[in-house]
Amino acid sequence: MYTEKVMELFMNPRNAGRMEDPDGVGEVGNSRCGDIMKIYIKVKDERIEDISFETFGCASAIASSSMVTEMVKGLTLDEALAISNKDVVNALGGLPPQKIHCSLLAEEGIQAAIEDYRSKQKARAEATA
Repeated sequence: MYTEKVMELFMNPRNAGRMEDPDGVGEVGNSRCGDIMKIYIKVKDERIEDISFETFGCASAIASSSMVTEMVKGLTLDEALAISNKDVVNALGGLPPQKIHCSLLAEEGIQAAIEDYRSKQKARAEATA
């Protein structure tokens, strides 16, 4: 049912855990399945310098979270925004059709974290203007 890569990242997720003082946080969930994903980012010079996640969900949700953090670490924010759920699925070697929504959560989590970071930056800029 699951690829070897999905099982590896489920059993040994990369970048798992809460981040202290993140620059941006994206929290997304799927009410249908109950998966909840929180992605934390630290940004330096418009590049994702560090990233971590906390996910409550199935093997596909945890593996998707882990994979997307590996994929975007070191990328510029715009490059990270270009990562799609299909990219996550391909990097995992596939997901069962009923689990594709987990990869969509990973895509949406990155987008939400970047949006949070950018909104905070805008608020800071406006406060100092």
